[in-house]
Amino acid sequence: MATDKPWGGRFSQPTNQMVEQFTQSVDVDRRLYKHDIRGSVAHARMLAKVGILSTKESEAIVSGLREIEREIEDGRFTWSVSLEDVHMNIEHALTQKIGEVGKKLHTGRSRNDQIATDMRLLLRDAVDELTALLYRLQTTLLDMAEREAETLMPGLTHLQLAQPVTLGHHLMAWFEMLDRDRKRMTECRQRVNVLPLGSAALAGTSFPIDRSFTAKELGFDAICANSLDAVSDRDFVIEFCSHSALLAAHLSRIAEELVLWASDQYRYIEIGDAFCTGSSIMPQKKNPDVAELIRGKCGTVIGNLVAVLVLIKSQPLAYNRDNQEDKSPLFTTVDTVTECVRVLNAMLPTIEVKRTVMRRALEAGFSTATDLAEYLVGKGVAFRDAHAVVGKTVRYCIDTGVGLNQLSLDQLQKFSLVIDDDVFSAISLEGSIRARAHPGGTAPEQVKAAVAEARNRLVSTPGERGRP
Repeated sequence: MATDKPWGGRFSQPTNQMVEQFTQSVDVDRRLYKHDIRGSVAHARMLAKVGILSTKESEAIVSGLREIEREIEDGRFTWSVSLEDVHMNIEHALTQKIGEVGKKLHTGRSRNDQIATDMRLLLRDAVDELTALLYRLQTTLLDMAEREAETLMPGLTHLQLAQPVTLGHHLMAWFEMLDRDRKRMTECRQRVNVLPLGSAALAGTSFPIDRSFTAKELGFDAICANSLDAVSDRDFVIEFCSHSALLAAHLSRIAEELVLWASDQYRYIEIGDAFCTGSSIMPQKKNPDVAELIRGKCGTVIGNLVAVLVLIKSQPLAYNRDNQEDKSPLFTTVDTVTECVRVLNAMLPTIEVKRTVMRRALEAGFSTATDLAEYLVGKGVAFRDAHAVVGKTVRYCIDTGVGLNQLSLDQLQKFSLVIDDDVFSAISLEGSIRARAHPGGTAPEQVKAAVAEARNRLVSTPGERGRP
C-alpha cells in the first residue's frame, strides 16, 4: 500500500508532504485530547452495551485511552503531523498500545461526528468556567457598588458633564451589562449540550448503537435530531463567538472608563501598582496597560466572530474540510474572554476611589442645571419655558465666571420670580441625588436596593451561577 493513513486503502500514492502539512490540524486540535478521550470512552462503553464489543475489549480500550491521557498530560506523548489530527493520533497510539482491538473503537462513528462531539464538550466546559467567572466579577461589582452607594461623581453624556450620579449607580450599570452577558452564555449552553455522536459521517450508522446511553455517559441533555445537521452544524460555535463578542465589547467599555478615570485629566481613581506598568524612558509613568489590553483584545474577539460566520456561510451539507478552520478562532475567543474577565475581577479590588476629586469635578460645572429646570416646573412653569430660563442662567454664569451654586437668590430671581429660598437645596449636589429616588435611579437608597435585588437575582436563578 502506498500510504499508511487510516483511510489509505482507496489511495495508490502517498500524500504530498506539502499537502500533509497544509491539511494537518493536530497543531491546533490537540487541545481537544481530554474531550476526544472522554467521548471515545463513552463510545466504547456504548459499543459493549449493545454487544458490538465484548466487555473485555471495551475495558482494554478504556484502559488504553486512560494511559494515553496520562502520557499526554505528562508530556510523554509524541504527536505526529502525518496522522493529521487529534483523533487519528490517539487512535493510532491506542492500537500501538493494545493491538488489533484498538481498531474496533471507530465502529459506528466518523471523525465528522467525533469532532462535533469534542467541540461541544470543550465549549460546554468553557461556558461553565466563563459563567462562574462572570458570577464572581458581578459579585465584586456588587460589593463595590454597595460601598460607593453615596459617592458622588459626574454623570456624562458625550463625555461632557451632564448630571450628578453616584459611583455605586455607575457600577451597577456595569453589573447589568454583564448580567445579560452571563444569561446569554447560560442560554447558549443549552444549545451546546446536544450530542452529535452516532450521526457518523452524515447518514447515521447501520450498527445498533444506543445514542441515549452515550448522551447520558457524557452528560448531554439530548441528541441531535438530524445526522446531516449534526455533523455540519457550527451554530453553537458561532453563537458562543457572538455572545463573546458582545461580552468583549462590554469589557472594553468598562476598561475604557477605567483608563479615562485613571488619567491625569480625570484622576477619579488610582489602579493598584500590580496592575499597571511603567515606561522604558519616562520614569514617572504609571500606565493602565491591563485595562488597555482588555480594550484592545475586544477586536480579536469580534474578528473571530466574523471569521466563523464567513467560514460557514457558503458550505453545502454536510461536513466540509473548511470546518477544520473553526478551532483557532473559537479557542482564541475562549481564552481571550476568559482571561479578560479573570484579570478584570482581580484588578477591580485594587482600585482606590478619589472621592474628593470626583466631587470637585461636579462642582466645577453646571451639573444641577436640570434640577433647576425641574424646580421651576414644580413651581408651575412649563418645562420648555423652564429650560429656556435655565439656559439663560447658565449663559450668565459662563459670562461672569461663577458657578450655578454660587448665585445669590437675588441673581436667580432676575431670571424667574418664582424662585425662592428652597431652590438651594434643590440644586445642591446632594439634593439632586436624593431627588432621583425612584427604582433605577441614582439615589443612594435606590442603589442599595438595586444591590440587594441583584444579589437575590444572582443566587436564585437556577443554573445561572456557573458550574465548578
